[in-house]
Amino acid sequence: MTGDADCASWTRDQWAWAFLRRNPDYQADYHHFIALWHALEADYGTPPNRDFSRWKRDPRAYGPLPGGNLPNPVTGERCAGENDQTLLECWMGAKWGFYKFPLDPQRIDPPGPSELAWRPPPAPAVCSDPDYRQDISFDLSLPLPPQLEAAKFRLVSRAAELRRRGRAAPKTVVNQRKRWAQMLRLLDAMAAGMAVSKLDTELLREAQTMVKTGYLDILRLAAAE
Repeated sequence: MTGDADCASWTRDQWAWAFLRRNPDYQADYHHFIALWHALEADYGTPPNRDFSRWKRDPRAYGPLPGGNLPNPVTGERCAGENDQTLLECWMGAKWGFYKFPLDPQRIDPPGPSELAWRPPPAPAVCSDPDYRQDISFDLSLPLPPQLEAAKFRLVSRAAELRRRGRAAPKTVVNQRKRWAQMLRLLDAMAAGMAVSKLDTELLREAQTMVKTGYLDILRLAAAE
């Protein structure tokens, strides 16, 4: 990967891409997708001379990919073609969580907003880290405003306690990017066949989770400081 100095200016969205592009399933999907895309272009042309009326009648132009290794989770906005099918490039975006044309995972430089725009991430599951979970109950038979103020005080106090213990609360791009950079270095070392020390085993597992689905969690953080 690029050095820490290079990734110090990455945005939230660029960090998410840095993990997704290392996902072997995304890499395989892109390989199949771009091969189909080039075959379609060979048959029907490229803009501005593409014969789109013939293109959209070709079953290859629609998702899912042949032999896809993951189910098609298309939800929300769709690019519908013939018979309400989903155009292949839109199917790719819906599967992996972005808008725009699918990007080559081999590219190293982070994409800008004109090249990659993320879809709203799915609703988060219940927090698995007990340190970050705070359950608060309300009595609906009583006035809500004072209960809301009390709940706010508890949340602020809990966040302050976590920070005193060295935990990031809330997590931000700034306070997470050093850890993310370490994860990327571990992933790249493993991909290059290098040995990973036992001390880094837990961080590597976390990095692999980030590559699989955790990159979507990055998108729940504030976009800017």
